[in-house]
Amino acid sequence: MSAGLPFFRCHPDPLASGSIRAAADTCACCKRSVGWIYTATFYTAHEVNGRFCPWCIADGSAAERFAGEFTDSYGLDGVSEDVLHEVTRRTPGFHAWQDPHWLVHCQDAAAFVGEVGYTELVAHPEALAQLRADMRLDGWHDENQLEHFLTHLGDGATAMLFRCTVCGAHLAYADASWKSPARVSRR
Repeated sequence: MSAGLPFFRCHPDPLASGSIRAAADTCACCKRSVGWIYTATFYTAHEVNGRFCPWCIADGSAAERFAGEFTDSYGLDGVSEDVLHEVTRRTPGFHAWQDPHWLVHCQDAAAFVGEVGYTELVAHPEALAQLRADMRLDGWHDENQLEHFLTHLGDGATAMLFRCTVCGAHLAYADASWKSPARVSRR
């Protein structure tokens, strides 16, 4: 992370994830050009002309002014109201094919590490095991199909990697540009 940018506990490197990039754009909230701009999702019923600077995200002013959220609260069950607001209103979201969501571990929001393929995921066996288990619960019962999907992450699908802010464990969920075969076969 670049020196001088605000620190986001639940998204510690938004430059690496592509959620914040260098730009001369003017912030839609504070109307200043600070050299950095947010590039990912923002959910609001209001019309917003432009993007936000990292400081208006960090202090909550963008979410408050435009009555919006950077991330949906889906998946944030069991966290305190303060943590819920921190993630949805004061943390940069991230790019995903499907609606991005945050993972929780140890009753706290996990930190988004980034989008990874199979090679990077193998370096975190606990995340790979958790992802396999979640996908089985989601209907992936054919082990060969599941392993083929996982080993081909990066080809129309990816994994979103998180790290627990309490115990350091890694966890992940799959994101794809298409519906999973398990979901299609249920229809």
